[in-house]
Amino acid sequence: MRLRGSILGVLSGLLSIAESANAQVGGSLDALIFPRSSGIAHYSSLDSLGKNDDFRRIAPGQTVTLVDHTGAGIVRRWWITIAPRNNVALQRRVIVRCYWDDETTPSVEVPVSDFFGVGFGEWRDYISLPSNMTSGGYNSYWPMPFRRRARVTVENTSDVVLDRFYYNVDVETYPQLPDSLLYFHAQFRRAATRTGQPVVLLDARGRGHYVGTVLSMQPRRGRGMWYLEGNERVFIDGEMTPSLIGTGTEDYFSSGWYFDTGPYSAPYHGATIKDSLSGRVSAYRWHIEDPIPFTRSLRFTIEHGGTNDTRDVDYTSMAVWYQTHPHAPFPPLPNDLMPVAPAALLRVPGMIEAEALFGAASVTAGELRLQDMGGFEPDSGRWSGGAQLWWVLSRAGARMTLPVRAPAAGTYELIGYFTRAQDYGDVRLSVNGRMLSPIVRGYSPTVEPTGPISFGRVALRAGENTLTLEIVGKDPRAQGYSDGYLVGIDGFLIRMAR
Repeated sequence: MRLRGSILGVLSGLLSIAESANAQVGGSLDALIFPRSSGIAHYSSLDSLGKNDDFRRIAPGQTVTLVDHTGAGIVRRWWITIAPRNNVALQRRVIVRCYWDDETTPSVEVPVSDFFGVGFGEWRDYISLPSNMTSGGYNSYWPMPFRRRARVTVENTSDVVLDRFYYNVDVETYPQLPDSLLYFHAQFRRAATRTGQPVVLLDARGRGHYVGTVLSMQPRRGRGMWYLEGNERVFIDGEMTPSLIGTGTEDYFSSGWYFDTGPYSAPYHGATIKDSLSGRVSAYRWHIEDPIPFTRSLRFTIEHGGTNDTRDVDYTSMAVWYQTHPHAPFPPLPNDLMPVAPAALLRVPGMIEAEALFGAASVTAGELRLQDMGGFEPDSGRWSGGAQLWWVLSRAGARMTLPVRAPAAGTYELIGYFTRAQDYGDVRLSVNGRMLSPIVRGYSPTVEPTGPISFGRVALRAGENTLTLEIVGKDPRAQGYSDGYLVGIDGFLIRMAR
């Protein structure tokens, strides 16, 4: 097969190769070896007077047209940068819209930061294949074809002046494009979770394929992440039972254990934000190697919690897909686009946070770790500081020592805050060699904070004192756990005794 230099020849040839059962498809950069008869059109914020003011100023309520191109082409690359920098109101309330072939309603309507892959109106340095934010720049490489006209606008719906908006948009131009090419679409939605109802990310009609999700989630009250138990459920072409049912939200984003190691980015998936103290997560998943095709319709939903059992968790989403025109009407943009203010972090006044003692603590067996408690619902907001000192892989008879400082010599009341769970052991405390009571019983059928436990009056010297915890056994109900000697410590209070 000879592929001609024209776009019709190149694209038709590549489509024929891809569709041929007997052909071998080449590498992802192979299109570069074929001659191109296309042109290039460049749209930018270049200063028309030849000075160095290469930006546009966008006042509240103002719309600026970035591209108005007549003819056939493919938007290949966008770059923008914004000042004031990292302004949440601008990044959430400046709206990107794209219109293909004289359509009167946009095929793209998304807040600017979500369009470039990050939720909550925040800036996060990350890299993925079709989009990224890098060192001040926002970039998109999604191919966006059109046959007769492309119009791209941004509207400032905030109350803040967008003082400097820089942009470059590159369009590959052609005499014409094949009729089989699909149009790029991106849609923003917002919903508060309701018991028994999944969150809808997209309800599309036409023929096409689904290629990506940006999803940002945060409890409006508290900070737990139980909502991540929800499974994606994708209904194709009107089916009553979904073709695709997942195993958990972070699983859908190709991660695990509530994004266990925190934010990261990869070519096709990533978590740009994980803040356990607020319960915030923003993640992306691009279906570039695994698009979801549909011939008549696609309904993409995601559960929240184990069985849609969380309430008042804020979900915002960008769905990305390609399809034929006309597309179904988009839901109106929410009146309130601003992210939910994070709930205040619990801090027990005067608490000696155990996690702050991590570097000074030592154990005779096992390992010490810091554990983020943001994933435990509904009590995740009841650990002071949102974290604990976690003693794992230990055994009966092992000891941990911690330094506890007293402001002056005297008699104090010692109060401890711990965690209970199915695989936790029992510990006895001593201070400066003096054994204390009661024994802290670690077993509970669920992960939960103990609340304050008083160990009575203890004599402390001025400055550093030695607090020792010894594992003395475990509840019979924890016998089935080979690692059933875990210990979780939230912190300690010392109060001058009266």
